[in-house]
Amino acid sequence: MSARHTREEVVNSMPRTGFFGHPRGLITLMLTEFWERFSYYGMKAILVFYLYYSVAKGGFGIEEGFALQIVSIYGALIYMSGIIGGWIADRLLGTRHSITIGAVLIMIGHILLSLPNNFTLMLVALLFIILGTGLLKPNISSTVGELYHKNDSRVDAAFTLFVMSINLGAFLAPLVVGSLQANVGFHAGFSAAAIGMFFSLIAFVIMSKRSLGLAGLDIPNPITPAERKKTITYLLAVASVVALYFIYLAAHHKLDLRHFADLITFLGIVLPAIYFGMMLISRKTSRTEKSRVTAYIPLFLASVVFWMIEEQGSTVLANFSDKKTQLDLNVLTHGAIDFHIPAAWFQSLNPLFIVTLAPLFSILWTKLGKRNPSTVVKFAIALILAGLSFMIMIMPLQSGVQLINPLWLVLSFLLVTLAELCLSPTGLSTTTKLAPEAFTAQMMSVWFLSNTMAQGLNAQLVNVYTSVSPVRYFGIFGGIAIGLGIILFFVSPFIKKLMHGIH
Repeated sequence: MSARHTREEVVNSMPRTGFFGHPRGLITLMLTEFWERFSYYGMKAILVFYLYYSVAKGGFGIEEGFALQIVSIYGALIYMSGIIGGWIADRLLGTRHSITIGAVLIMIGHILLSLPNNFTLMLVALLFIILGTGLLKPNISSTVGELYHKNDSRVDAAFTLFVMSINLGAFLAPLVVGSLQANVGFHAGFSAAAIGMFFSLIAFVIMSKRSLGLAGLDIPNPITPAERKKTITYLLAVASVVALYFIYLAAHHKLDLRHFADLITFLGIVLPAIYFGMMLISRKTSRTEKSRVTAYIPLFLASVVFWMIEEQGSTVLANFSDKKTQLDLNVLTHGAIDFHIPAAWFQSLNPLFIVTLAPLFSILWTKLGKRNPSTVVKFAIALILAGLSFMIMIMPLQSGVQLINPLWLVLSFLLVTLAELCLSPTGLSTTTKLAPEAFTAQMMSVWFLSNTMAQGLNAQLVNVYTSVSPVRYFGIFGGIAIGLGIILFFVSPFIKKLMHGIH
C-alpha cells in the first residue's frame, strides 16, 4: 500500500516561505531539535558525575569505572534505538506522531531525573530517554527532507541550518546545565534539561499544525496484516531469547549491569556483521555493489575506532577534567581571576569547534578541487588526528603535575573535532554512494551502528582505563588509532579499486 499523498501534495500543503527564504516548517523543526539536543547534551554532560559523586555531593557514589561503563551503555543504546524508531515511523506511525511520542517519553525521563530518586528509578529515567530519542532523532531529520521538492536547490542549505541548531543546543547545554549542577546541584541541572525538552515538545505541537502541513503524517510503508503476524513472531522469538539469557544470568547470580554491558557490546558487534552479511549474500546485490560493500567494511571499522575515541569525551575525558585538571582559575592566573570552571563545560568544546570550523572545511575541500583527498585518505587523516588527541594528553601527565592545565584538554577536543570534520560528513556521503540499491536505508543504519559498536566496546575499555595509568591508556589507544590510520593510508589504492569509481 502506497502513501496517501504525493511529494507534490505534501510540499504544497505548507507555507513555502517565512524563514529566510525557506519553508516555515524548517524553523519549527530547528527549534524542536535545538531544545531536544539541549536536554540531551545537558543531561549527558553531568550524568557521569551524578553516578560517581558521593552521596554527600548529591550523587550515587558508585565506583568510577562502573559509572563510565553505564554512560557508554547508555550511548550505545541511544544509537541502537534509532534503528527501531525509524522502523516504527516507516511501518506503523509516520514521522510526525513518532516525533511527538518520542518528545513526551524524553520529557518524562528528564523529569524523573530532576526529582530526588534512587538508582533504579534513575535507570528507568534513562530507559525513557533512550526510547524517546530513538523515536524522535532519526525521524525529525527525515521530516526536514519532506519540506522540499526532490530537486530543490535549498535542501543542502536547509540541512546546514538544521545541523547548526543541533550544535547550538549541544554548545549551550553543558554551559547552562553544568553551571547549575556546580552551583545549585544535580537536580537543578536535570531540571533545566527537562524544561528544555518541555519547550521542544510545545514548539513542535503548537507550530507543526500551521507550518508542516501534511509532512510526516503519512506512513511510507505501512505494515500488512501478514507482515504484522510475522513481525510479532520475530519479536516474540527475540524476546524469548533475551528472557532465557536473563534467566540464565539470574540462575548463576550474574544478573547485573556489568553483564548487561557484555550483552550490549555483543549486540554492537553482531548487528553490523548481520547487516554486512545480508548485503553480501543477497541476490539483490550486484557484483559491483558487493565489491563496494567490501570496500565499505574497512571504512566502517575506521569509523568505529574514531567514535571510540570521540565518545570518550563524555566518559574518560569528562572524568579526567573532573579529577586531573586544574579548574581553579585563581591558581592558573595567580589570583587575577577568581572562578572555578565547571567540569561539564568541556563538553561544549566539540560543538563549538564544529560550528566555527565546519564552514572552513567546506571551503578547503572546494578550494583543493582535484587535489581534494579521497574518502579513504580522509578517513586515514581522521584516525591519525583522533589518535593524536589522545597522545598529546601524555605530555602534561609526564611533567609530574598533580592537575594539568585545562588548555591541554581544549587541544585534545580540538584535534578530535578536526578528525570528526574529516570523517563524519564524508562518511555520511560515502555511505549513500556505496549502498546497494536494494539496501539504501539499511546501509545508513549500518553507518549509525558504527557508533553503537564503538560505545559498546567503550563499555569494556573503561575497565582498562581504571586499571592502568592514564599515560599508558592514552598512549596505547592513541597509538592504535594512529597506526590504523597509517595502514589505511597505504591500502587506500586497493580500497579505491574496490569502490568502482566512487571516491
